[in-house]
Amino acid sequence: MTDISTDILVVGGGAAGLSAASEAASCGARVLVVESDLQLGGQLVKQTHKFFGSKDEYAGTRGYKIAGILLDEIEECGRGVEVLTNATVTGYYAEDKTFTVMRGEDSYSRIKARRAIIATGASERLIPFPNNDLPGVYGAGAVQTLMNVYGVTPGRRVLMVGAGNIGLIVSYQLMQAGVEVAAVVEAMPRIGGYWVHAAKIRRLGVPILLKHSIKEALGGRVVEGAVITELDDKFNPTGQERSVDCDVICLAVGLSPTTEILSHAGCKMRYVPELCGSVAERDRTMRTSNPDFWSAGDAMGIEEASAAMVEGRIAGLCAANSLGLPAKMEKLDEYWARLDHLRAGEVGEKIRSGIVKVSRGGWEACCNE
Repeated sequence: MTDISTDILVVGGGAAGLSAASEAASCGARVLVVESDLQLGGQLVKQTHKFFGSKDEYAGTRGYKIAGILLDEIEECGRGVEVLTNATVTGYYAEDKTFTVMRGEDSYSRIKARRAIIATGASERLIPFPNNDLPGVYGAGAVQTLMNVYGVTPGRRVLMVGAGNIGLIVSYQLMQAGVEVAAVVEAMPRIGGYWVHAAKIRRLGVPILLKHSIKEALGGRVVEGAVITELDDKFNPTGQERSVDCDVICLAVGLSPTTEILSHAGCKMRYVPELCGSVAERDRTMRTSNPDFWSAGDAMGIEEASAAMVEGRIAGLCAANSLGLPAKMEKLDEYWARLDHLRAGEVGEKIRSGIVKVSRGGWEACCNE
């Protein structure tokens, strides 16, 4: 067992975590990044599509290249940022403000950090249906990892469940890899993702069936097909069913924020449907009700990676400032202007309405209520 101390612990090495680490280190903080995967980059390393947003958030750049840019920033920090990969934070113990970490299968550490930034991202949601445990039923993130990280196609013909951005993007990436997409089914009466992504797969002849969902997977030892059904306005099956020939069922039915560590730390949590789950209340600096904890990215509500990067920079800047380090706090207004731009218009309305529910003007005022 080893004991480690640092100024700022960043839990999660994805878009938000890497941005937070480089920002905090640029202020002079000693930063330790703990990442459960074998490499840094999070979801960015498997994203081959070009980003939207603005120039500041690398619009027009493919996700895996953005990961490279952030990793270069970390490299430039030198000794200011240390990294532990293949390491999982297993708990936080408030009585002595200690984190426990398992690295691999046999290395155990205790970490003392003056501040913590939780950038643990999100986990994929699944839906129940008969035979959903057959080999061939995947989450969309797993399919992206197979194809875009390891170069392995999951099968020959896919039924995609979910027409949000992830479902639409992964459908297109499957076709780029030579895999046929039989159909995309979506329970809602409208497409949840950007129309530009939907238009790509429609032009290639893939039907997008709204108010439809999967009823069951077919097969003995592996997926050999699926039964889909139309839904009424209350999401009940109408009885109109049909079989789909496929050997892969890909579930892109949403994400849930990963917030266990925030709960361990006693942060005030609130369930917010618009942010896709239980998230921590936060102030303008991304600080939670626990004065030693900040958070950013999908752990604070499901959004695009562009917003996660900006939130990470805010958290890194403000956590460093709380330690008395020379942080350029004039950046805070700039970062919020960039966030507001990313969340503008009809597309960002849901996010904006969710954030209002958990935003606090400042914990000094809030805690005296």
